Amino acid sequence: MMDKIIGAFTFRKEVYKEVEDDASFTPTAWMIVAVVALLSSLGSGAVAARAIGARWIFGAIGGALFAVAGFALGVFVISWAGKTVFNADTSFEEMVRVLGLAYVWNAVGFLGILALLGPALTCISGPITFLAGIAGLVAWFIAAKEALDLEWPQTIGTVIIGWVVSLVVSIIAGLILAVLGLTSAGIGAALGGARF
Repeated sequence: MMDKIIGAFTFRKEVYKEVEDDASFTPTAWMIVAVVALLSSLGSGAVAARAIGARWIFGAIGGALFAVAGFALGVFVISWAGKTVFNADTSFEEMVRVLGLAYVWNAVGFLGILALLGPALTCISGPITFLAGIAGLVAWFIAAKEALDLEWPQTIGTVIIGWVVSLVVSIIAGLILAVLGLTSAGIGAALGGARF
């Protein structure tokens, strides 16, 4: 598994083709998404909360649940758009495997935890997290291209549609968490939960 994760971090397209064809990797892909979503939510919640506490932990768990739901919805939309609009030969499970592996880039969001050590460290973790979000989006493009077997313009369009859907879910999740009183995690999820 570490070879696959390293492959995702180094943009090796072969690793995505490998997991696309490996049905046994589906539970692992979901585990990657869940763990990375929790780590990212802990980091973004720390940026907003600047304190450790039950509200931060519960907010991070809630943010992670919404992030996994956003991931599932985004994957569904990408799979559906690829099949419906561009006649791609793919399935939801194949997309979960390749995009779940590409989701590892969101783990960099955990660096937000550095805000607990000092606000100045946010100046370091913020740009790194932003760049990791861009790298994660690139990884999604590469992974989706391998699974959809489409040309680049169709692949990019399909992924952008899925990304917009995930962004909307993240914003709604942030608002719901804020209304529930989990403001720090809610704001963190709204601002940082849609990274790929």
